[in-house]
Amino acid sequence: MPPLAQRNLLHDKVRLAVTLTGIVFAVVLIVVELGLFVGFTVTTSSIIDKSRADFWIVSKNTPYIEQGRAFSERKYYQVLAMPGVASAEKYIAHWTQWRNPDGAEEGVQVVGFDTHGPTLGGPWNLVAGNVEDLHTPDAIIIDEIYKQKLGVKKLGDTCEISGRRAKVVGFTRGIRSFTTSPYVFTDFKTAQGYTNTPEDQTNFILVKVAPGANRNEVRRNLEARLKDVDVLPTAKFSSMTRTYWMFTTGAGVAVLIAAVLGLVVGVVVVAQTIYATTMDHIREYGTLKAMGAANSYIYRVIITQAGISAVVGYVLAMAVSLFIVRASASGGAAILMPWQMAVGIFFLTVLMCVIAAMVSINKVTTIDPAMVFKG
Repeated sequence: MPPLAQRNLLHDKVRLAVTLTGIVFAVVLIVVELGLFVGFTVTTSSIIDKSRADFWIVSKNTPYIEQGRAFSERKYYQVLAMPGVASAEKYIAHWTQWRNPDGAEEGVQVVGFDTHGPTLGGPWNLVAGNVEDLHTPDAIIIDEIYKQKLGVKKLGDTCEISGRRAKVVGFTRGIRSFTTSPYVFTDFKTAQGYTNTPEDQTNFILVKVAPGANRNEVRRNLEARLKDVDVLPTAKFSSMTRTYWMFTTGAGVAVLIAAVLGLVVGVVVVAQTIYATTMDHIREYGTLKAMGAANSYIYRVIITQAGISAVVGYVLAMAVSLFIVRASASGGAAILMPWQMAVGIFFLTVLMCVIAAMVSINKVTTIDPAMVFKG
């Protein structure tokens, strides 16, 4: 590492601070936009991904989970009788109205599952109460993020769902809905009442394949036996739901475009700051060339400066980004930063700085060494 690179960076601490500020701004902007996109992608299909089911049986041509339509529960008993099926559960996911104690109304999505079985499709990350508490009449579980929105303060608070009494017996943490309608988990029978679903019907059937059974064969047998429904692997149904909300509605495209614009703005900001730093030292580089320094040495100095700036700026940006990510945990919109994204952004930061340095190199290599002798 050429010592000159370090001396150039530390010589003008104000310029260094400006450079690092530009890098931090660019990286944090990229993290927020990409984090929002990842967060939206996760929340659109979270209850599918966390269901622990192998297959979802849905009404014919159901495009995503919120569009599930009721069908006869007779199919549930047909599924149970199929070879290779370890368990099956009826499931409801349906929008309805919630009335706060003060009379205000909010849209919610009631999620009903069998609380007496293996609880496929039930809540996760419980921080208060447990699934067994849903055995009591009118019991529900909501996420703590939506307490204020739903007018709930503590366990035991009551409200109304579709004109029926509901009592909060548990809280989860981090189960967000992509829409503005929070999830409300409850027992399947209770959910039928809240959503006005007939007693002999269900929105979905969740299937768990027996250990050792061939999943593809079980799926083919289910499709051959059941009429007017689709048998979808969990991963496929999850992908269909994400695709609808993220691309068909345009919401995800907007966030993705914002992320790309954040990347472009980041590259421009970094390029400008590093280019300005190089131009501040243009006479010094001219002196080096007049003394016989090879272009390769100057390249190494400039690229090393960019690399050091990238690493320091990245570390500072990650500290800021982690604060933002944690702050978003208590908000409606999730900003997620998995480690794969953090690693990718590190290399992206280095690449941005190196590209910016290459622009500077093009300017430096055209310097006339005689300029240092001019006034």
